[in-house]
Amino acid sequence: MSGGTDDLLQGTLDLLILKTLGLGPNHGLGIARRINQITKGTFHPKPGSLFPALHRLEEKGWLASEWGESENRRKAKYYKLTRTGRRHLETETAASETWRQTCFTGIASSESSTTRCARTWPCSWMRRSRLA
Repeated sequence: MSGGTDDLLQGTLDLLILKTLGLGPNHGLGIARRINQITKGTFHPKPGSLFPALHRLEEKGWLASEWGESENRRKAKYYKLTRTGRRHLETETAASETWRQTCFTGIASSESSTTRCARTWPCSWMRRSRLA
């Protein structure tokens, strides 16, 4: 479903993965833990969502991966941002900040920011996650 909730959640997960890897390379479980940490326990990516997202981002050229050894001496695939991925992260971070400011200040129109946030990303996600 294009433009629906699935796209919103996918886009949110993609941005959180990029944000996490902006801090340095990590393996899948480490990425999931870090996302949980940076969202203060609000978002718990499951392997069935996380690994397809990592694969999709790698196919887009935003991530690169290589096999290595995890902290518990197991074989793990480590992901890192590519130059293109870092540029995309910067662009998306700026765009989400613009949306956040628009939603919370009501600059874009005479509508109340609450009404606008109910229809736009990421404000509707932020509003729902705070209410949950």
